[in-house]
Amino acid sequence: MDRRLWEAAKKGDVDQLQSLVKEDPVVLRAVSLAGNETPLHVTCLSGHLEFAKEIIHLRPEFATELNQDGFSPLHIASANGDTEIVKQLLSIDRSNLCLLKGKDRRIPLHYAVIKGKKHVMRELLVACPDSAAEVTARGETCLHLAVKNHQFEAFQLLLENLKEFNKYDLLNKKDIRGNTVLHLAVVDLLLDENVVAKGTIEISSLNKRGLTPLEVLLEESGDRDIEEILRASGAVTAKNLQSLQQEALPQSYVVQVQVPSNEQSSGELRREGPRSRSRKLQDFFKYNKTKDPPGKVRDTLLVIAILIATATYQTVLSPPGGVWQDNHWPDDKNRISTDGIMSLRRIAGQSVMGTNNPISYGLFLVFNSIGFFVSLHTINFLTIGFPLQLELQVSLVALTITYDTVMSAITPDRGISLFFTVFSIVFPVFLPQITMLLRNHCKKPKFLTKIYALFDS
Repeated sequence: MDRRLWEAAKKGDVDQLQSLVKEDPVVLRAVSLAGNETPLHVTCLSGHLEFAKEIIHLRPEFATELNQDGFSPLHIASANGDTEIVKQLLSIDRSNLCLLKGKDRRIPLHYAVIKGKKHVMRELLVACPDSAAEVTARGETCLHLAVKNHQFEAFQLLLENLKEFNKYDLLNKKDIRGNTVLHLAVVDLLLDENVVAKGTIEISSLNKRGLTPLEVLLEESGDRDIEEILRASGAVTAKNLQSLQQEALPQSYVVQVQVPSNEQSSGELRREGPRSRSRKLQDFFKYNKTKDPPGKVRDTLLVIAILIATATYQTVLSPPGGVWQDNHWPDDKNRISTDGIMSLRRIAGQSVMGTNNPISYGLFLVFNSIGFFVSLHTINFLTIGFPLQLELQVSLVALTITYDTVMSAITPDRGISLFFTVFSIVFPVFLPQITMLLRNHCKKPKFLTKIYALFDS
C-alpha cells in the first residue's frame, strides 16, 4: 500500500484520499492487487467514520477482504465497538458480511461478544439472526465465547435473542471438547426460570470425558456458591447419574433428582470444609489446561527459563566470594600468616570459595550447573520448529562451552575441575532421558494407587 494512502487512512484524512485518487485513479486498485491490508482495514482500526464512508463508496469490495491476521473490516469494527462504521459496512451486504469467517473461523459477531460490545451485537443480530448459530474452529458458539470472556451482559443479550427466535437448542450445543455452556459454569443465569424455561437445559449432560457440569466445576475451580446452585437444581455426578439410570427411573426424574451433600462418599470429587484464602488465591492463579492457551504458556515458560539461565550464568562471572586478585605460593617461610592461620596457595582468577571450602564449592558447582543446563534444555525444547532453529542451537552450544570453560578455569581443585568437566559433558547429553525417567517415576505412585483400589474393590 502507498505510504501516503496508509497515513491518510490512519488519520482519517478524506481530502488527502481524494487528492491521491485524483492524482492516480488506480491507486486503490493497486491495493487490491497487493492483497493483505487495505485502507478500509486501517481506518476501521483507527475508527474514522467519514474516511470509511468514502472508501466504501469508492471500493465496496474492500469490505470482504481479510488482512494478514485474518480480520475483515467488519471484524475490526465489531471488536472496537464502532457501531456507525458497522452500520456503513452492513449497508453493502448484510448477511454475507455477517457470516464472513476470519481467523479461527470466527465471524464479526464472535469478536463483538468477546469484547462485550452490546450495541454492535444488536446491529449484527438484526442484520443476520442466523449468525448467532455460527461456531468457531473449536466448535464454540457465541454463548461459549461470552462465558469464557466473562461478558455477562453480552450473554444476557444473546439469551434474549435465542428466546425471540426460539433457538434454545444452542444452549445444549457442545464445543470441540464436548462442553456445553453449562459445563463452563455460567449457571446462575441459565438456571433462572424467569430467563430460561425449566427443563430446557440438560443439567446432567456428559462431556467427552464422561463428566457432568457439576464434576467439571469441582475438578476445575470448586466454587461452592455455583455448586450449591447446581445441586439445588438437581445436578448430579456421573456416578449417581449412572446409578439412577440403572434403576430404570424416568429421564425427567434423573435430571431433577437432588443429591444431599451428606450422601457423598469419600472417593468423590466434593471438597469438604471451606477453602482458605490462600487456597482460593492458589486456585485462581494455578494453570488451567482448558483455559490457558498453549502459546501463552510456552511464552511464560520461555521467560522463566531465560531468567534461570541468566541467573546461573551470572554466577560464573561473579562466583560466591569472588576470585583471587593475586598469586600466592606459600613455602616454609611464609606458610604461616601473621595471625597464625595456615596460608593456602592461590592463583589470580580462581574462586576464593573453591580454595577455602572445596566441599561447599563442589555442591554449589553441581546444583548451579543443573539449573543452567536444564534451563537451556527447556529453551531448546520450547523453540522446536522456530525459524533459524540451527542458529539458535549453535548459540546454546556456544553458551554451554563458554560456561564450562569459565567454570573449569576458576575451580582451584583439580579433582573438582575434572569431575565438573565429565559432569558437564554427560549431564546435558542424558538430560532428556533423565527428565523422562523422573516424570515416569512421579506418575508411578498414582498408577499403583489405582491398582490397589482395584484389588480392594
